[in-house]
Amino acid sequence: MEKGLKGVVAAQTSISHVDGLNGKLLYRGLDIGEVTKHYSFEETAYFLWHGKFPNENELNNLKNELKRNRKLSGSIKEIIDHLPKNMDLMSVIRTAISSEGSEEYGWKPTIAQAIRLTALVPSIIAYRIRSIEGRPFVSPFEDLDHVENYLYMINGTPPLKAHAEALETYMILTLEHGMNASTFSARVTASTESDLVSAATSAIGTMKGPLHGGAPSGVIALLDEVAEAGDPERVIREKLVRGEKLMGFGHRVYKTLDPRAAALKERLLNMTGKDQWLDLALETERTAVALLQEFKPGRSLYTNVEFYAAAIMKAIQMDDELFTPTFTASRMVGWTAHVLEQSEDNTIFRPESVYIGPERSMAEVKNN
Repeated sequence: MEKGLKGVVAAQTSISHVDGLNGKLLYRGLDIGEVTKHYSFEETAYFLWHGKFPNENELNNLKNELKRNRKLSGSIKEIIDHLPKNMDLMSVIRTAISSEGSEEYGWKPTIAQAIRLTALVPSIIAYRIRSIEGRPFVSPFEDLDHVENYLYMINGTPPLKAHAEALETYMILTLEHGMNASTFSARVTASTESDLVSAATSAIGTMKGPLHGGAPSGVIALLDEVAEAGDPERVIREKLVRGEKLMGFGHRVYKTLDPRAAALKERLLNMTGKDQWLDLALETERTAVALLQEFKPGRSLYTNVEFYAAAIMKAIQMDDELFTPTFTASRMVGWTAHVLEQSEDNTIFRPESVYIGPERSMAEVKNN
């Protein structure tokens, strides 16, 4: 038995498959690279929730529902306004989402509820971040789709097409990733026949932990250093000579190229020359992979999705503190898809534990 339930099958799912050995990520059987090439955030969310891609009418209905649910109620705004100014953004999201709990969220989750929670998170993030920065809240823009509107609400101006496309690709790639810690949390909570809001709140609390949803500050620092030096090879070679870990390379699950990084890289290659940070990331990756093969032959150390996520965050001028919240905004789709699946064939999670303490008498306890 290994700690942390490693290697233990906790559930059967048809939502996604993570094949770390062969570097594959499938959304309902479809390779993630094909998904990002051909489908939008909204289409992919529909696919994860329903098991099929939407027709034109279904897609328009989903977009309209997401737009209708973007608007923050007065009560949510009031809750956010009364939270301590030094509260971190993930805790704000957790608290605001938990306030959605009401009788309309019965134990049986619905796709309408999933849409509601998915639409709310970007608005919560934008409302809080602009409030903390002393800027007025920017109301959702009806003419913009989900990811574009998220950037618009944060920055106050419609985003560049290249930036919106890069972020949308990243958010599609992070919609879902198997039985990770936060998804497991959501399914455990749902297995008690609790409501979808409670399951989502559990997942957000789990995502907040730095071992799961931590920001790629190390990658951003690397890109900053390379940009300042103007010489990727010198910077990376010096780090490897000193025995430093190269942030953004290697992955706990994938033993070959992270398929999400591959899909994101392919999209970014089509944007060459449109943003200096994206260009710098591509150059840094080429250099790093070559040097890693030189310094650590035989090791499978390839770029992971965090590397390109950091480059995108730099390009669209998002602060480090927005990385995990943005990750959360996309992963809400995966969490809700898993809760919906859990409810269809539910069994409460009740794992066993192995007691490793002694058997003691009452006299022994009192004497101590």
